[in-house]
Amino acid sequence: MSAKLVLALIVALQVSMCLSAPEPDKELVDKYEDLKATFYKRLLNAYNKAQAAVVPLAEGSPQASMVKEYVDSLQGDPKMQSAVKVITGMAGELGPAVDRARAGALGVYGEYLRPYIGTYLDTAIQGLKPMLDVVLPADE
Repeated sequence: MSAKLVLALIVALQVSMCLSAPEPDKELVDKYEDLKATFYKRLLNAYNKAQAAVVPLAEGSPQASMVKEYVDSLQGDPKMQSAVKVITGMAGELGPAVDRARAGALGVYGEYLRPYIGTYLDTAIQGLKPMLDVVLPADE
């Protein structure tokens, strides 16, 4: 009985080793990180522009003061504070798992898909950058 268990364990370990994703290239990871940083800069810039446009409009309205009071009351609520602590704790715990999944996905893309669609994807991204620089510029 124990020999069957040992054989099953060896087979399971071998299968799990075969299913591991390849390591992504350093160049691919750097390119991904650069594109991600630029994307976040674009979103932050768009948020700042929207906030700058909306805040002066909402300054004098009574609805804005009601919303501000409601948000302030939510920030002081102990239930909300504990929920925020739980969510931030979960995000901290999930961070390494997300990083491993991202590295695995980049490894699979680099190994199996990049030779076939890499040039097309790079050309598409380079073609979209000028349009995005007009609509959502990264630098202001």
